Amino acid sequence: MNRLLSLFPPLEPFNFGFMEKDDHSIYYEQCGNPNGKPAVFLHGGPGGGGSTQVRRFFNPDKYHIVIFDQRGCGRSLPHGCLKNNTTWDLVEDIENLKVQLGIKKWLVFGGSWGSTLALAYSQTYPNSVSEMVLRGIFMLRKKELDWFYQYGASNIFPEAWQKFIEPIEENERDDLMAAYHKIFLSNNEEKKLNAAIAWSRWEGSTSSLSYNPDMANSFSDPRFALAFALIENHYFVNKGFLEHENQLIESGIDIIRNIPTVIVQGRYDIVCPISTAWELSQNWPEAKLIIAPSSGHTAFELEITHELIKATNTFADSYE
Repeated sequence: MNRLLSLFPPLEPFNFGFMEKDDHSIYYEQCGNPNGKPAVFLHGGPGGGGSTQVRRFFNPDKYHIVIFDQRGCGRSLPHGCLKNNTTWDLVEDIENLKVQLGIKKWLVFGGSWGSTLALAYSQTYPNSVSEMVLRGIFMLRKKELDWFYQYGASNIFPEAWQKFIEPIEENERDDLMAAYHKIFLSNNEEKKLNAAIAWSRWEGSTSSLSYNPDMANSFSDPRFALAFALIENHYFVNKGFLEHENQLIESGIDIIRNIPTVIVQGRYDIVCPISTAWELSQNWPEAKLIIAPSSGHTAFELEITHELIKATNTFADSYE
């Protein structure tokens, strides 16, 4: 059996800063080789923020790696801010950052919500994208949100689900998205924080094929959870700010059809079920779909990490 590829060694940025837009201070960092192949990492959520680990999906000798924290989360400020925070604001941030850094084209790498944002960006600025590496495909459609936040995933992780619904009154549980939204808009800060932790922990408890208490606990950090939950819920109740729910998976595909793309999908992804990645691949056969047969959602499942790094290595080798 061939040895699985693993993350590259830890590395530090050679530069970091803030980009100022619409009263948001957007944190970004640059790692790896300043003269290497440009790549931008789009984190999940929305509201998840970047991490030091995500730098390690790219060969630092070959890649100029750019990572930024989307509006309102991670190291970006103001923390948890929902004002001027939409999909299309983020799309413009990506392009503005590219221009600010003097990059002509870059590889776009995104998983989960990052795959949604990657598709929105590439369909808006196709000439800015050299390749894409996507994981855990999420199109923000009603059936996907209902599966994870209303009925579906609850059957597979019933113990985690019980904790997710605890902050919600029983007579409001027929629409959990709206019930959480009501709490997040309230002035009861204690109730809001407790609900944010329950919301965030639900995703952290379901992202790995096997329950990972460390991941669940990391999602329960109060500062992380508050931004993560408020921003996710804000995007979800607004249907991703898309014109229609099939915008990215159907009508926009012709725009990006010829951009070389690898899609990596865990067979047992509970957060973003494989059916969405399959549907995307049927509409976009030019993209290469790779199914990780024994994996869940997170990029740090061993099979998924292997396939993601294999893809970035392949694209790096073709860079001149």
